[in-house]
Amino acid sequence: MSKHPVHEDPSAVEAVSGAVELDGPNAVDVAMTPEAAEETSERLLRKAFKARGQRRLKDYPHRSADE
Repeated sequence: MSKHPVHEDPSAVEAVSGAVELDGPNAVDVAMTPEAAEETSERLLRKAFKARGQRRLKDYPHRSADE
């Protein structure tokens, strides 16, 4: 299980003066370049798909205990 609280609400995202600003739970307040934001969004999407699959398959006996 994660050591971090799991939030259900998405973060707010804005484009401001050529930067991407993220405002989320637990005082998340980040500004990044568009390039860094694009790479972050791709990583988030890949891991979101993986986590959704883990959640769907968690009760199936063919899975190992460490997955």
